[in-house]
Amino acid sequence: MKKIFKISSMTRSILIVFWVSGVVLLASSCATVPTGPLAPGELRLLGLEVEGGGIVTLGLQYSVRVIFEADGKPEIKRACFSWSGEGPDCFKVKEIDYDLPATLSVRLQTRNPGSFRLECYVEYIRDGRTQRTNVVGSQITVR
Repeated sequence: MKKIFKISSMTRSILIVFWVSGVVLLASSCATVPTGPLAPGELRLLGLEVEGGGIVTLGLQYSVRVIFEADGKPEIKRACFSWSGEGPDCFKVKEIDYDLPATLSVRLQTRNPGSFRLECYVEYIRDGRTQRTNVVGSQITVR
């Protein structure tokens, strides 16, 4: 016995829209970390880790660790953070470790409860000029 499923053109259109949206979302989520070899003097962010697995306490400082790769040891000026698109707020970086994996750490404090997308980019010196890295992010919950 052969079963034949008929899909209306409206249903087919909706399925195509969802499929295309998924492909676009997947492509855009991978676009923040470039691939390929580093250019001379380049610094590239690879990830962001928030202490406590991303669950932080309102009003208390928490540590954010940014993982990066670099050609050499470029001078890092500051790390800039935004919470769900607000900001950015930039901070002087005091803890930098160029060992593999290379990391920098910053202490942050959140003033609003809720769930946020925390994003970061870094400003550094390359060829005598201030450059900006790619953006990396992580979800955080403030209680």
